[in-house]
Amino acid sequence: MSAAVNSESLIDHIYEAAVIPEMWPSVLAELVRVGEGNGALLFTTVGSEFRYVTSPGFEEGIAEYVAGGWPERTDRPARLFAREHAGFLTDLDVYTEAEMAVEPVFRDFLRPRGLGWGVASAIAVPSGDRLIFNVEREFARGPVTGEIVARLDALRPHLARAATMSARLRLQTVRVAAQVLDVVDIPAAILGKQAQILAVNAGCEAFLGATIREAHRLTLSNPEADRLLERSLEGLATERRTSTRSIPIPATDERGPVILHLLPIRRAAADLFNAASAIAIFTPVAQGAAPDLTVLSGLFDLTVAEARVAREIALCRTVEDIALRTGVAISTVRTQLRSVLSKTGTNRQAELVGLLAGTTPGDWPAP
Repeated sequence: MSAAVNSESLIDHIYEAAVIPEMWPSVLAELVRVGEGNGALLFTTVGSEFRYVTSPGFEEGIAEYVAGGWPERTDRPARLFAREHAGFLTDLDVYTEAEMAVEPVFRDFLRPRGLGWGVASAIAVPSGDRLIFNVEREFARGPVTGEIVARLDALRPHLARAATMSARLRLQTVRVAAQVLDVVDIPAAILGKQAQILAVNAGCEAFLGATIREAHRLTLSNPEADRLLERSLEGLATERRTSTRSIPIPATDERGPVILHLLPIRRAAADLFNAASAIAIFTPVAQGAAPDLTVLSGLFDLTVAEARVAREIALCRTVEDIALRTGVAISTVRTQLRSVLSKTGTNRQAELVGLLAGTTPGDWPAP
């Protein structure tokens, strides 16, 4: 490698990437040159989620790494963070050669692919992410030298500042997004990658306490609604499209019934710093009358036929009455009703009637 890297130009490039995430791959390509490596990546691990961006040409290998479950199978990042070192460390700084010989990620993944020497730096940013800049090197080229580490250390303060700047910009964007929803009178909260509340607008503040509890994630005061929310949040984390996204919250003495909608925020692959994962929108349900078909469909993601069944049930009509009125088989109505119960998070017709009528759980009729 030629050490003739224009450091001022590279530093400018690093700060540009802080505000334009699509530029990180080209920054990583320059880190490959500075670090005399064969590929580089910037990654973050939050729970079981592993997000990354790589230098050009390194994507396929990292995709294999993720597909093989290696982020959960190695303690390489944990060892790096445990050192709490404000600079770059080589693999030999966190492992002995004997440990590397038996560590599965080296033995079974990196070395069979010709790699096996790395140098990396761990950085914590305000959004809660723990980022790692990592340069990987061919095993045949030998360990990363002290001279290379020194060159990378000179860039490390700029990389850390750029990461922090990027995270703060994204958090500010999150807060502005919540405030914008006030303009259209929509109570909303912005959720982070661990479903924690990052920001709420003025309309949503009214739900704090009676409807929403302070916890490590968005938590509903009603236990049944919170269990449904928990399953829905798990679905968002794994991007299951079939998970419930509309959560019914029964009325309380202080507040009428509410529907919580979860709107996932799909992140661009290169934007590791986007702090938000979803928007939670709270829609009050009018009391005293069953909603019309359009409202029911929108509130609970119901089909037209399911919305019709839900409205008829809310008017206390039986399955047999609905079949007769709509001209469909009783078995079809029962199938549609089961789907309605599933989508609204209720278990019995009486609960569905209570939800749509805007009553409290204690007012629901006996089955």
